[in-house]
Amino acid sequence: MTKINFYHSLIFFNLCISIAGIEYLREGGFLIICLFLILTIGISHGSLDHIKGKKLIKYFGYKSISIFYLGYIFIGIATITIWLIFPKFLLFLFLVIAAFHFGKEDSEFIDKKKNFEHIYFLKGSLIITSPLFFHKEETLTIFETLNFNISNSFMITNEILLIFILLSLISGIYLSLNKNIEEKSLLLMDYLSILILNYFLNPIIAFTVYFCFLHSIRHSISLIYEINKNLRRGLPIFIKKALPLTILTIIGYIFSILILNNYNELDETIYRVIFIGLASLTFPHILLEYLVEKNEQ
Repeated sequence: MTKINFYHSLIFFNLCISIAGIEYLREGGFLIICLFLILTIGISHGSLDHIKGKKLIKYFGYKSISIFYLGYIFIGIATITIWLIFPKFLLFLFLVIAAFHFGKEDSEFIDKKKNFEHIYFLKGSLIITSPLFFHKEETLTIFETLNFNISNSFMITNEILLIFILLSLISGIYLSLNKNIEEKSLLLMDYLSILILNYFLNPIIAFTVYFCFLHSIRHSISLIYEINKNLRRGLPIFIKKALPLTILTIIGYIFSILILNNYNELDETIYRVIFIGLASLTFPHILLEYLVEKNEQ
């Protein structure tokens, strides 16, 4: 798996260098394309949660999978509800948890037996801080669209952001200690790729490229590998298993856009649906991963 992840990171690194030179990607727009990529490649890496849910209910002594579905949907709906009532609190919480989630799942090849929780957070914080550092005005505009105005916060000064960017690098170096050259190179390429994306590209495009082509694909590869160590044989099985929940999620997103577009501009609607939707999927997804991992120890 380390060799597969290495080649994936190498391909992604070259992709980032290639698209960084495309001038018109530095401007705004492309929201529809970003939405399409997130709804297909992006969210598909969580579409096997129902299989892990079957494991989880067995750990707790239940037999009906409906209990898992009800709990998963309840957490998603509760996330959306809390966001609508307390948008600043939930977006802040989402950014913190997302940083940990990105740092952890992008480092699947690291020994999970070690306690790296705070290191994973620092590593993943690069996804949040780099767009703020390189394109602060555009990123804050997206936050304001989500009813989260932090333009006067001391936490987003360039000095603080630079510290987090450096801490992300240091955390990657720490994680690579006693690792082979492929794993060290992998972590470095990922770090540089994210910086390249956020330096040259519009924040939403940079996030979409990272989320779909690094984070989602890496996690999907690990899921395919669990299905069959021969990735060519495991891929069609993975697609078949992931398709139902992916389609249902896409329908939910489209339905939300049609409703919200009656009250907001299309761009504003897409921003809200992307990030509030991702939050409603991320919270139950992370909780499921945690509970399954905890019970498998």
